[in-house]
Amino acid sequence: MTYAQARAALLERGEPFGPQRRAALREAADAWLINLLRLACKGDESDVALVAVGGYGRGDLVAGSDLDVLLLHNKRRDVGQLADAIWYPVWDAGVKLDHSVRTVDQARAVAGEDLKAMLGLLDVRHVAGDAALTDQLRSAVLGDWRTAAPKRLPELSAMRHEQGTGELAFLLEPDLKESRGGLRDLVALRAVAASWVTDVPHERIAAAHDRLLDVRDALHTVTGRATDRLVLQEQDNVAVALGLLDATALMRSLAEVGRTIVYASDITWRRVGQQLDSRTKRFRLPGKGGKPGDRVPLADGVVASDGEAVLARDADPAKDPVLVLRAAAAAAQAGLPLSPGTVDRLAATARRLPEPWSNSARAELIRLLGAGHPAVPVWEALDLAGVITTLLPDWSRVSCRPQRNAVHKFTVDRHLVETAANAAAFTRRVSRPDLLLLGGLFHDIGKGWPGDHSIGGETVVRDLAPRLGFPPEDVEVIALLVRHHLLLPDTATRRDLDDPATAAGVAEIVGSVEVLDLLAAMTEADALATGPAAWTPWRAELITTLVERTRAVLQGKSPKPTSALSEAQRAMAAEGVLKVHIGASSESGTPVTIVSPDRVGLLHTVAGVFSVHRLVVRSAVTETIGSCAVTEWTVSPEFGSPPDASLLRSDILRVLDGRLDLAERLARREAAYVPKAGIVVPPPSVSVVAGASDVATVLEVRAHDRPGLLHRVGQALFRAEVDIRSAKVATWGAEAVDVFYLVDPVSGGPLSEEYAQKVRALVLEALD
Repeated sequence: MTYAQARAALLERGEPFGPQRRAALREAADAWLINLLRLACKGDESDVALVAVGGYGRGDLVAGSDLDVLLLHNKRRDVGQLADAIWYPVWDAGVKLDHSVRTVDQARAVAGEDLKAMLGLLDVRHVAGDAALTDQLRSAVLGDWRTAAPKRLPELSAMRHEQGTGELAFLLEPDLKESRGGLRDLVALRAVAASWVTDVPHERIAAAHDRLLDVRDALHTVTGRATDRLVLQEQDNVAVALGLLDATALMRSLAEVGRTIVYASDITWRRVGQQLDSRTKRFRLPGKGGKPGDRVPLADGVVASDGEAVLARDADPAKDPVLVLRAAAAAAQAGLPLSPGTVDRLAATARRLPEPWSNSARAELIRLLGAGHPAVPVWEALDLAGVITTLLPDWSRVSCRPQRNAVHKFTVDRHLVETAANAAAFTRRVSRPDLLLLGGLFHDIGKGWPGDHSIGGETVVRDLAPRLGFPPEDVEVIALLVRHHLLLPDTATRRDLDDPATAAGVAEIVGSVEVLDLLAAMTEADALATGPAAWTPWRAELITTLVERTRAVLQGKSPKPTSALSEAQRAMAAEGVLKVHIGASSESGTPVTIVSPDRVGLLHTVAGVFSVHRLVVRSAVTETIGSCAVTEWTVSPEFGSPPDASLLRSDILRVLDGRLDLAERLARREAAYVPKAGIVVPPPSVSVVAGASDVATVLEVRAHDRPGLLHRVGQALFRAEVDIRSAKVATWGAEAVDVFYLVDPVSGGPLSEEYAQKVRALVLEALD
């Protein structure tokens, strides 16, 4: 039976994913190759061996794996014939093969030049033939690797950092092999262990290794092909194959795997650096523990030693429950990691603190968060060891929870820690730094509960904050920060800042300048921890304007009218003629300013031109100055280069002048649109926002973005015969949030309730 037949039979039996299944695949491959070599050699297997290398050598075969095989020989003259007698049956059976034919010296020479070849040979395993030849290769390669370790390990570390596919734990569609925290990192850790330069925390990664291979095996089985990219449309199927509830459970499990591997890698590579440095430097760098073996005090019961924070010899975490927080805070404030041994000891003795927490316990938590970004790896180490969920049981609901949102670059728990770390840089802006840090740490804690996470989060912190020892008045502030952590960005990007009702509404919620400052600082920290799209110059300017206007209201002053337009744009409007100006492209997109004598349908007409040019509207703000409408757009291409300025300007002018049939071009664009398979898109929502303005009716449209979406909405408003006083358009990942301030063309005021509902129905119909 060929390996392909044995593999097919195993898959048909539905053998459970796991080490036994992989062992069965390895044994089937071995048996087949043993027989092929025996037939090829006709009884004389001297001076030749079949050797498994790479994943096959490690026994990591899954459904779609290649067979990595080396035909090793000792100058046998018939080696070419032997190779043909083995390789051709493998190819004929349809099995993918990565093969080579070499002597021991040739294999060593290739490994000396090619690091990837060396990594494959470090996992050499004898399959068939002359075992002594395999042993000779293994001994020689390991000797070469250990001798060259001071040179090759930095090369391997550089290769690891060049992977560039993102971190497995935080990607929407991770690459199980190449992402940081994936299988490549595990191979690198095996190579470090083989070098004898330092130990590798095998216990931490053994289970993660098996789970990652199970997911890879399930992915190959479900898709029927050898792929390592876990795309969105396959995640539910892979989850079911593994016996998990759904894609969220799968990605949560993968996040834990990725974080565990990254943590073990960071520990290992830090110690590799220390060991290699110690061979060339007599003393360690100042501030990192002094001379090797020195123990520099950091806090009561905590010292720095060999570049890590460790417990003092007489420290006893079992008798000092606050020691875990004190050690974490001391390490973060010193910019040092906690040693793995210290983490393990703290985890073994960790228990819930007496409630409410003492002042010293609460102070150490604030000191930890106040260290800023050095606190992140310390928190991560304690979280992976289970210490954080012991101290803060509510944390378990957000631990490793995926965001399932392209805007977010982290899982929920890591996002919270990153937000608190960012907030540490803003503590000088606020009167209560401790409340800012706690608000940042818990603002999304409600994402572990059903329903609106802001409302759920408020419920959680109203229970949690008193247990941490905060008095009632502080609990109210923390609860407000959590409940309304989206207030400023939502209002700034969806409401007319010149409408007095906008700032007045925010002022009524926050209640004081002190809370406004806290909310503003937390908003920026949150946005920076979310991703590049969440804190653009445009958003920052809008939020700053909103905060300034709200501050004026709270101080009893009259806010000055604002405009999102520059003086140059206002000067263009004053000329009263049609103009199109395209600015320089950046990461945020390409700015396009359109000035036109106000005309019905201007907004949706221009949006249609952008759609024809395959441009995604990232944001749009429109304002009327005299008889001219000025719209500041930010667009970016669906793929490829930024738009051609001259061509885009020409088409906009041709459409506005009636010389281009936009409807026909849009119809072709719409017909060519193919939704991404496997994506479940919720229905669009259109709502009339009550009380948002005294001078206009506010209509909010939320929908999955697609070509021509804004054009459709604009056409519906055109058919409804309403005037658009102003509009704010934004796209977050795949979701569009468009807000329109509408007025009655006759009265110039808000729409009647009946009229508003008619407009809403027309927009919904257009989006159906």
